[in-house]
Amino acid sequence: MSVDLAHSIWTALLLIIFIGIVIWAWSGRQRERFERAARLPLEDDDRPGRGPTQAPPASSGDRHDG
Repeated sequence: MSVDLAHSIWTALLLIIFIGIVIWAWSGRQRERFERAARLPLEDDDRPGRGPTQAPPASSGDRHDG
């Protein structure tokens, strides 16, 4: 098998895999799952202990005036 044939087969295989992933991602069966995942960052997190993080107070040695 020549190197050119191997490259051609590899390119065709990757193209087929890419097209398969695109079809899977845009299929109607995945829509609800992806919409739920898209809303996750916008949902409130009401679990205890998961409040906003607070930065530690800056010490006077960390300031640069000038």
